[in-house]
Amino acid sequence: MKTSETNNLGKRIADLREAAGMTQTELARKLKTTQSAIARIEAGKQNISTDTLKKLSRALGRNVLSLSVGSLSLEIVGGKKLHGTIETNTSKNGAVGLLCASLLNKGKTTLRRMPRIEEVHRIIEVLESIGTSVVWHGSDIVITPPKKQQLEKIDKEAAVKTRSIIMFIGALMHRFDKFSLPQSGGCKLGSRTVRPHFYALEHFGVDINTTETAFEVKVAPRKAKTEEREVILYESGDTVTETALFAAALTPGRTVIKYATSNYMVQEVCAFLMKAGVSIEGVGTTTLIVDGLAEFDMNIEYTLSEDPTDSMFFLTSAIVTNSAITITRCPIDFLELELLVLKKMGFKYEQSKPYLSENGLTKLVDIKTKPSKLIAPPEKVHSRPYPGLNADNLPFFAVIATQAEGQTLIHDWMYEKRALYFTELDKLGGDTLLADPHRIYINGRTPLKAAELISPPALRPATILLIAMLGAEGRSVLRNIYSINRGYEKLVERLSSLGAQIKYLEEF
Repeated sequence: MKTSETNNLGKRIADLREAAGMTQTELARKLKTTQSAIARIEAGKQNISTDTLKKLSRALGRNVLSLSVGSLSLEIVGGKKLHGTIETNTSKNGAVGLLCASLLNKGKTTLRRMPRIEEVHRIIEVLESIGTSVVWHGSDIVITPPKKQQLEKIDKEAAVKTRSIIMFIGALMHRFDKFSLPQSGGCKLGSRTVRPHFYALEHFGVDINTTETAFEVKVAPRKAKTEEREVILYESGDTVTETALFAAALTPGRTVIKYATSNYMVQEVCAFLMKAGVSIEGVGTTTLIVDGLAEFDMNIEYTLSEDPTDSMFFLTSAIVTNSAITITRCPIDFLELELLVLKKMGFKYEQSKPYLSENGLTKLVDIKTKPSKLIAPPEKVHSRPYPGLNADNLPFFAVIATQAEGQTLIHDWMYEKRALYFTELDKLGGDTLLADPHRIYINGRTPLKAAELISPPALRPATILLIAMLGAEGRSVLRNIYSINRGYEKLVERLSSLGAQIKYLEEF
């Protein structure tokens, strides 16, 4: 096994052990070995035999052999009603934005309630490869930057697996006058342009040349005189807004960012930057006024807020299985329109009075779902930038529509070809008609049936197949679920706690 592979596997084993709440000594006791042997394995300093991998898999309750990208599979026996209570997790998109924002701070950054998901692991691997120390303490991480990042040592394999790497440019432009970053990947959703990032950063003297494999970045010398700049975003996107915020945060003077999104992850980044002393006006609107600092070098602690798409996953699971469950800590400001559409479709639920998240900003509610008979919505369902229906929540309506009487039109205009993945529902008993790469008609109500499928390479389309399998009578298999693990933490365990019959496939 190559050294890089051993290191990566060691990190995965350490993550799984910590996620299981075990110390190195406790894991060693299960394997009948020593704590020092576990430490060597996790540090990537010891070759691991197949027999040892099997023993580690049994001790950790996860198939370590199938932890390579795209190889993990699930078995679901569907048609079971869910019951009980589930808490909304913190968000993938908020987490990766804050990890990128930590590059701005010369001091120590502590992020609390960090989700242990693949996207987070990839960003952490990149941070560690350039010299940043990242230490887990339960669900919290402590990030300590080096005196100077070593970009020449960047983990290219980890970097190309996440589109979030492009946000590094907005932070690293304050540290280097010239640098290179690997071209990013992540979800495969057709043509997702990065040019709006380039247009936004032009206002800060940043020139980016794109090669086949890299972003080559040059930063013009900063002017001695502070000035006010107006940045009109070419596209009202979440990551481009965050990139512009990172650029403005450490550029002295006032920056006015127009046509910004005010989505949950952007508001999360604003809250973090304001805690660091950056003045930002207009949070929650499409115009952000940022008064940048020359630098910030301080110890910052921030608690992540909850993920509306996680709440929506469990709302959809309850609807498709016709179950009564309680979902706590739902960020209601980012779910109101989704709930209104569902209400017009006949969905019945109860909602608690609002209360605040640990960050003191995000408004939360608890939602109790009720078994409901659904009808198709009277209008097409389509996403819009916040405060419209969230683009990440739109796919959930595709699987919901299979259980609603009548014909539903879903218009997924934002992403190229994502609607094509929705036709996979036909293999589980759905009745769809693809009008074009952006519009799909779904006829309901149809009984769902079990099947064996390969997970799409995009997060949200993959999750709706999993939900459909929960509602389908019989045994289903969903293979290659890396795309789901990019965004959801302990999903199998959480669904099992609600009574779902679901498990990882052990394929030694």
